[in-house]
Amino acid sequence: MKFFILNQRYFVIIGVALLTVISVIFAGAVDGWFWVPAVIFGLLFLVGIHDLHQTRHSILRNYPISAHIRFILESFRPEIRQYLLESDQDEIPFSRQARGLVYQRAKGVEDKRPFGTIEDVYKSGYSWITHSVAPTHITDTDFRVRVGGPHCKQPYDCSLYNISAMSFGALSGNAILALNKGAKKGGFAHDTGEGSISRYHREGGGDLIYQVASGYFGARNDDGTFSEEKFAKTASDPQVKMIELKLSQGAKPGHGGMLPAAKITAEIAEARGIPMGRDCVSPSAHSTFSTPIGLMEFIGKLRDLSGGKPVGFKLCIGHRREFMSIVKAMLKTGITPDFIVVDGKEGGTGAAPVEFANRVGMPMQEGLTFVHNALRGAGLRDQIKIGAAGKIVSAFDIARTLALGADWCNAARGFMFALGCIQAQSCHTNCCPVGIATQDKIRQRALVPEDKSERVARFHKNTMHALAEITGAAGLTDPRNFMPYHFMVRQKDNEFLDGNEAYPYLPEGFLVAETETPELAEWHSRWGRASAETFAPKEIPFGPYKRHAEEVSKAAQ
Repeated sequence: MKFFILNQRYFVIIGVALLTVISVIFAGAVDGWFWVPAVIFGLLFLVGIHDLHQTRHSILRNYPISAHIRFILESFRPEIRQYLLESDQDEIPFSRQARGLVYQRAKGVEDKRPFGTIEDVYKSGYSWITHSVAPTHITDTDFRVRVGGPHCKQPYDCSLYNISAMSFGALSGNAILALNKGAKKGGFAHDTGEGSISRYHREGGGDLIYQVASGYFGARNDDGTFSEEKFAKTASDPQVKMIELKLSQGAKPGHGGMLPAAKITAEIAEARGIPMGRDCVSPSAHSTFSTPIGLMEFIGKLRDLSGGKPVGFKLCIGHRREFMSIVKAMLKTGITPDFIVVDGKEGGTGAAPVEFANRVGMPMQEGLTFVHNALRGAGLRDQIKIGAAGKIVSAFDIARTLALGADWCNAARGFMFALGCIQAQSCHTNCCPVGIATQDKIRQRALVPEDKSERVARFHKNTMHALAEITGAAGLTDPRNFMPYHFMVRQKDNEFLDGNEAYPYLPEGFLVAETETPELAEWHSRWGRASAETFAPKEIPFGPYKRHAEEVSKAAQ
């Protein structure tokens, strides 16, 4: 009995073998139809024999045949969680409540909720808008902000809500076409992502933000370096309204990437300006500059080559001193970007190493507040517009982000939900179940651009309408007038802070003033360590690293 108990894991393969033999016997003696189960059980038995002898999976060697159930269940685990297990508020990474809101607004169906909130309003981190006893009514919901500093010749009136960077290659051609057609219908912008402008972008006809990343796709020489001639040609397209230089992204800041040759289709090669049959490398850093001053000079060059279109850069905040070095370079060169997009580490449509996705980079709210106040401190905030991205899908998300200092918001996954994304989290497998994040032509066929573009435009329109309603509820006439004091943030179960306390606006020009502000000593200290000439620190403020450097120096002597 003990022998059978210890070896019961082999009962399945033994049973399949017996059923195979029995089916063969019955097929010869009773009815020929028994050959069908005989073949089925025979194939399963061969699978079991293979499992016993393969060396890659221990569980299959110990549990032949039956262990495959584990792999089958694991393959659609995200869907099981979404549909059967998670609550409406479990954020993995977007809650069902947030996704449902996008689906409803994209479809144009009822998006109201009965019976009160399901939020825990006494939980730490809960925030809310302070409303007015004299609300206003806003009829024009086409909210826009003009982007273009003093050196810009072709400013752009940007919507307050736009499609964030997602490349063709990461998304299917049908998805890109649907997004861009939706942007055209709704009058908002579509960021190309680093994969440059594909024929699907051009066919859609919507406004584009052309992103230039370290791979310089659409503007590169054969050796991967930047090509002024190719950039000028791409940027001169009337469909391109702004140029965004990507320094880093929220999903994987400081990390490059490689598109294997096997995944490069003719269409991807055409859009990126790369050869077929060769791995495509996106370096982690740009080759055209290596200093803050070099960055500003490159931005000035891009603006000239584009004919004076708005040029800015996108980054996820890491070392705060480095951003201050960039600000110092602005002051020293007199060159300022027209805009800065702050990407939060909570962003990310593309695949990223788990450590980067979970533990590298600053979340959007803290990053946005820092950038906004650093520019205020240098006296540059009125010359530079700020965009922000990072899980912004509702009108409340937009209002809060504007209050923290942004001039407009971008969203990637929100618009993916509008396309029909079910958050299967299989974007990197080429097996997207709804045809969005795949280059499989058969899977792409599931996404019909004509239908989904309507959903994209409708989601934007209904979100802007909701933004107008909560703006009016706060007694304001324009969402750009939201300030931190319009929000309250719960810190503990029985304590909450005014938004001005949680995310204060620091004084204009305090970093460049003749005298330092004592309560902002940390800001002044970091500003003092920043240099326009280099991203490297002038000094390390704490002892251990310095002592280590001295020990290395002594050892070298």
